[in-house]
Amino acid sequence: MRERNKLDNSMTVIISAETELADTLELIEMAEMEDDASIIDEAAETLTALGAIMRRAELEALLSGEADGNDAYIEIHPGAGGTEAQDWAAMVTRMYARWSRAHKYKVEVIEEQAGEEAGLKSCTLLVSGENAYGWLKTEAGVHRLVRISPYDSSARRHTSFASVWVYPLIDDTIEIDIVESDVRTDTYRASGAGGQHINKTDSAVRLTHEPTGIVVQCQNDRSQHKNRAMAWDMLRARLYEAELQRREEAAQSEADNKSDIGWGHQIRSYVLQPYQMVKDLRTNVETSNTGAVLDGDLDDFMAAALAARVGSEEEVDA
Repeated sequence: MRERNKLDNSMTVIISAETELADTLELIEMAEMEDDASIIDEAAETLTALGAIMRRAELEALLSGEADGNDAYIEIHPGAGGTEAQDWAAMVTRMYARWSRAHKYKVEVIEEQAGEEAGLKSCTLLVSGENAYGWLKTEAGVHRLVRISPYDSSARRHTSFASVWVYPLIDDTIEIDIVESDVRTDTYRASGAGGQHINKTDSAVRLTHEPTGIVVQCQNDRSQHKNRAMAWDMLRARLYEAELQRREEAAQSEADNKSDIGWGHQIRSYVLQPYQMVKDLRTNVETSNTGAVLDGDLDDFMAAALAARVGSEEEVDA
């Protein structure tokens, strides 16, 4: 049913665009006959908007990966730097939450650890909606911020890093076999404001997959059983994403534009001082409207990275 709805939505966009294009061209012809410049200007705006819709539809047609249509987990961790880096991690979390809500995706906080003074030590979001993972997967990597630190009394410029890790929610169509003896389970008290129950019992769950070293944790529910079930879902998703990454690295080991996800490899720089610039280091897409980007306007960066990623995959296949 999900595949049917996806195809139906894609066809609806194309049919609607064809109809609107024909109507707009006919309107332009009539306006030219009557020499009405205002109608021509209005039709030109319609064509521009239609072009943007079709460019997005073209990119969505490229989301043909096995898990591209699935929901996505986003893990965000600060780099070294204490409060400054933790504040940057909180800003990145807000940026992705605002992007998700702007695109009608549901956002749920799975795990969150607040910093001592400000910001976040870690955060995991679950973004639910059609093609959530397909769009967000290109955001995995290290994000670099340069600004005058609000936590520095000398008002010096600081550079902070935050890592973003994106992996898909695994549904029933994908089987992940995990040997339970390979997984260590720890329970602990959840952090946060909580209530009469949440901070008094060991409801939070942490799973460690010892062969790979992958660690997941969940504390969003008051029930340890529900947190345990969610943590297992997250672990299966992380193992699946790790396998996808391993395959990608093997396939593109000799490609010049190989995508290496991890510390030390920055995918995007956000410079607020001494000038205003956000630049993607993979695609060279840049903008001086830093405020809009930090408020979740990431479509241009995602579209360019997705197109480049698909293009590199086609070159490797060829």
